[in-house]
Amino acid sequence: MAMVSMKLSVPPLNFPNLRPNKRYPGMAFAATNQDAVALGVKVTQGEGNLPKLVLTSDHGSEAEIYLFGGCITSWKVPSGRDLLFVRPDAVFDKKKPISGGIPHCFPQFGPGAMQQHGFARNMDWSLVESGNVEGNPNVTLELKDGPYSRAMWDFGFLARYKVILNMKSISTELTVTNTDNKAFTFSAALHSYFRASITGISVKGLKGCKSLNKDPDPKNPIEGREERDSITFPGFVDCIYLDAPNEVHLDNALGDVITIKNTNWSDAVLWNPHLQMEACYKDFVCVENAKIGTVQLEPEQSWIAKQHLSIV
Repeated sequence: MAMVSMKLSVPPLNFPNLRPNKRYPGMAFAATNQDAVALGVKVTQGEGNLPKLVLTSDHGSEAEIYLFGGCITSWKVPSGRDLLFVRPDAVFDKKKPISGGIPHCFPQFGPGAMQQHGFARNMDWSLVESGNVEGNPNVTLELKDGPYSRAMWDFGFLARYKVILNMKSISTELTVTNTDNKAFTFSAALHSYFRASITGISVKGLKGCKSLNKDPDPKNPIEGREERDSITFPGFVDCIYLDAPNEVHLDNALGDVITIKNTNWSDAVLWNPHLQMEACYKDFVCVENAKIGTVQLEPEQSWIAKQHLSIV
């Protein structure tokens, strides 16, 4: 097995949150005009001149990740199809989160004491490690507390987010560590947007789950139990599924069945805004891995959750 993995240390020019790899004898690197990173990982400027990572597998797949928000905005399989969706109203000016792809909800899912979905999707993450295993690239991003986060949530933390691209899959591993001297609690989710044809899509694997239906009143969700083998989206959908299985299947009605597996993301969320976003609701669906109930971490404790998206 050919493996390249590097720690990053010295900040390059005009990308303050990139810490490029050291060079080691005998390791292969792709040259960039910033600094050397692992083979198959490119640092470039994306929309709004924001720093973006492009991961390219030897097997023909590709992913794009913005350091702002630690947001995966594209996952292309070898056929060239992009299975993720970025909304046409998305902005790349750091004034608001990137609307689409796979944004982070941390340390709060939904509304609450702080801004909607917390602050992780509004902050710059740092690239701290990159690697390549048998032609498949991976990167690790990092987010730490700072004045912006502490103004809303006064705790010390370290979040690490590893993304691994393979031929027909993309995997993520989120590790949250309490670096404070006191315990804290949080909730989290990966707000995944999938490209789809809304009139034909279906989600399977949630039958029997307890559901919290936020339609029509998101402040007073209706408790129920999912009875359908196959969930469709005939109108507005905003529903939480508690204690969801670790595998569900999304048929995007565009020719792909996406398997969504997880470890330690205990819940699932389905969302489509219907006429609230008339310009684009027909073109995507959100199928999210989430941790709705709060996680409590004591000092120096860590919480790890994994997601694996794949097609046949």
